Amino acid sequence: MGILNVTPDSFSDGGQYDRVEAALVRARTMVAEGAEILDIGGESTRPGAEAVPLGEERRRVLPVIEALRAELDVPISVDTMKPELMREAVAAGAGLLNDVNGFRADGALAVATEAACEHGVALCAMHMQGEPQSMQHAPRYADVIAEVRDFLDRRVAELTQAGVPRGQILLDPGFGFGKTLEHNITLFRGLPQLTTAGLPLLVGVSRKSMIGQLLGDRPVAERGPGSAIAALLATQAGARVLRVHDVAATRDALTLYSELGAAVDDRQGARGS
Repeated sequence: MGILNVTPDSFSDGGQYDRVEAALVRARTMVAEGAEILDIGGESTRPGAEAVPLGEERRRVLPVIEALRAELDVPISVDTMKPELMREAVAAGAGLLNDVNGFRADGALAVATEAACEHGVALCAMHMQGEPQSMQHAPRYADVIAEVRDFLDRRVAELTQAGVPRGQILLDPGFGFGKTLEHNITLFRGLPQLTTAGLPLLVGVSRKSMIGQLLGDRPVAERGPGSAIAALLATQAGARVLRVHDVAATRDALTLYSELGAAVDDRQGARGS
């Protein structure tokens, strides 16, 4: 899943693709590099980000979705918490609703259910403690793995009870959304425990602060290689969708592991036998 932020203030690439033509150029590049889904976001959800009015988010997102749908034959995801925009994005051609708020806003569950049942749209429900403006103000968990898993289980139960087919649901543990570095590390190591619902797991750690912190306060622009390695490790732990900025580097890491990893595993197995 290639990230396409059409915002002026996203933490990594704010202002680079906030015009339709620039967004199209970036989308073409990501597809050529191997992106199989394009995730369009019109509201930054970085820690401390201010909420964007519906009209402004609509102005940023809908023309890009329409342009992409007219030109590129890849599924389009819309990253939004607003039910009104979810409905409009589906009408414009989006095939996946990616909600960092887990479809908890008033009206979001009904819109998501309608999109899934009437239009075959997929839904990704993410865990977030708090909200973007304040989520990194001392987040606390007794057991981060258990609490994230329980939250996601509840979202699946609510979605399926509303009529959404299980096969159209993805889950995202929400790295960096109301979590300290220690929480993120524990959650990453516990990814296999989050696959117990049998649904595809989406992991998004690309260029996030956890990558920078683990590499000695590496600036955002220098987090690409670390992000690609983290994405590879996530797939080994059970992730099925990788939400990334650096599509080519991530593809390279996955390809090399596919070609070389099996041979290394076979040698290690032979030594142990």
